[in-house]
Amino acid sequence: MPSGLIALLDDVATIAKLAASSLDDVAGAAGKASTKAAGVVIDDTAVTPRYVVGLAPERELPIIGKIAVGSLRNKLLILLPAALLLTAFAPFLIVPLLMIGGSYLAFEATEKIAELVLHDHHHEEELVDAMADPADLEAMQVKGAIRTDFILSAEIMAIALASLDHLSLATTAFALVVVALAITGGVYGLVALIVKLDDIGLHLAQRSNPASRRIGEALVHFVPKMLTALSLIGTGAMLWVGGGIILHGLEELHILEVVPHTLHDWSERAGEAVGLMGPVLEWFIYAVGSAIAGLIVGGIIVLAVRRFVKHPEELIVD
Repeated sequence: MPSGLIALLDDVATIAKLAASSLDDVAGAAGKASTKAAGVVIDDTAVTPRYVVGLAPERELPIIGKIAVGSLRNKLLILLPAALLLTAFAPFLIVPLLMIGGSYLAFEATEKIAELVLHDHHHEEELVDAMADPADLEAMQVKGAIRTDFILSAEIMAIALASLDHLSLATTAFALVVVALAITGGVYGLVALIVKLDDIGLHLAQRSNPASRRIGEALVHFVPKMLTALSLIGTGAMLWVGGGIILHGLEELHILEVVPHTLHDWSERAGEAVGLMGPVLEWFIYAVGSAIAGLIVGGIIVLAVRRFVKHPEELIVD
């Protein structure tokens, strides 16, 4: 499990406990959860902006709003009831289901890498075809974003749930609602800011103040490069998160434990060897190892899908 995500969700779980203990604490706890969402924002923020590519600027915020609503619906109407039911009747299924979700993230990221290496452009062709009808393009992008978000949302809710196992069913449900609202608001608020940075830059560039103009012109030139970089980071983040979920599941199920244990050992030894920068290097090595694990699992699935599935593109979210 990515250490940054674990640290984030430890904080979120603490906040959720505070929210469950007193109604007066709800607003403050939700605010703290939103501001501390940096770990999961790395994943969702890196992935989501690509879903507004090719769409009119005036539709960007409405589309982000639709994705946020879909994400919240995933959390509150599907994942929350499912998590409570699994906890009550089949807790042994939670880890395997999370591993399936992690494998899907790894598969999606690895398929994108395979397309780049093999010069397979069928997804770009689908995007171009959909651009002929803005409504179709918007619907396709929103659907893809919500489906990808579902996996990350499941991970958030499951880890938060694991930290609330001593609470009653009612207070646990209430705490998870607070977590869902806080995380969704924090993630998609930042996503909205990122996708509108170019418009902010254009507005500043048209002002008479020289300093404002320079900042605006810098933003106008920087934002396209940043969005391109985020697309690459998004693919890496899916490998990192997917691989981390798989490694955590292997530990929990006591299957091939040598793999996650060895990676833990390597990262800890490297961290101890460099002094003050140790925690950063330890996190980095484990994150890279998680991504490699995701790439291996994703590669196996990609090979199987391309070998046995007639239309593998139907399984890919874009």
